[in-house]
Amino acid sequence: MDKTARELAAILGGTVDGDPDVRIRGFAKIEHGGPGQICFFANPKYEHYVYTGKASALLVNSDFKPRQEVSSTLIRVPDAYAAVSALLKMEADEKKQYRRRRSLRSRIACSARLGKRVWVGDFVKIGPKCRIGDCTRIGDNVTIGEGTVIGSQCIIYPGVHIFPGMVIGDRVILHAGCIIGDDGFGNVKQPDGSWQKIEHLGNVVIGNDVEVGSNTTIDRAPMESTIIEDGVRIDNLCQIAHNVVVGKNTAMAAMTGIAGSSQIGEGCVFAGQSGVVGHVKIAPHTTVGAKSAVIGNISKEGSMVYGSPAIDHKTYLKAYAKFKKSADE
Repeated sequence: MDKTARELAAILGGTVDGDPDVRIRGFAKIEHGGPGQICFFANPKYEHYVYTGKASALLVNSDFKPRQEVSSTLIRVPDAYAAVSALLKMEADEKKQYRRRRSLRSRIACSARLGKRVWVGDFVKIGPKCRIGDCTRIGDNVTIGEGTVIGSQCIIYPGVHIFPGMVIGDRVILHAGCIIGDDGFGNVKQPDGSWQKIEHLGNVVIGNDVEVGSNTTIDRAPMESTIIEDGVRIDNLCQIAHNVVVGKNTAMAAMTGIAGSSQIGEGCVFAGQSGVVGHVKIAPHTTVGAKSAVIGNISKEGSMVYGSPAIDHKTYLKAYAKFKKSADE
């Protein structure tokens, strides 16, 4: 990036306080900013850096009122956090170079069909009858099973394993080591106490603009599909079991686990280490607190639950206050 504060303000729909011609060539955290860099201020606890920082420019919310003199040029925008996200994306898009590559150390089945400018790293195996869309990038040591369909402009990082018959949409990011489509944990107990495995013949269907974190596993269904809808964000080390449906734009932080056949509504948020038992339905826009365990249906849209077992967040706080008080007596 090499732009003036005036040019950045025009891109972001903001205004400039200070030198509009100061040039910006890079990004930095507000505590580390220096000449030629742009930082952002969105959290009040970092306000002292606004006055002591040396960055050339600073993104701030439109209503910010400095309490001291500021040496940096201020670019005022409606939402500073959203603005820096937009700039980072712009910079990343400029650096992307979609180019064709087929490593000689990879194995691509003759019946597989790869789109334009697909990049294939070393030791990749692409099975028969696979279909991969334009401008998708496949990192080293990736395996893609027979009949899998992958859309355009996807990024598949090293060490990802995609089992046969999976369906993956456009602009999907699969981070290193994640597994798409292994068997779910399905077993039937026999009269003699042993377990008989349930075969899993279904698949996983991932929508557009989904991101799946490193070492996360999404299990295939015994029949039909495990479904991850458009815009879902799944962090590292999560487990999505067989036949689960995750609604669009839902976000799951690290170590979240969703048991089989549960249905998650759109726009839900799961904090770290939260869990959901099998065969439950969770209403859209529900928030599940960290380390919480959902053991029954949540039918009210926009609910916020916490605890193990999870209950209404306000009820939990009241109960915890009473518990703490009794423990101190």
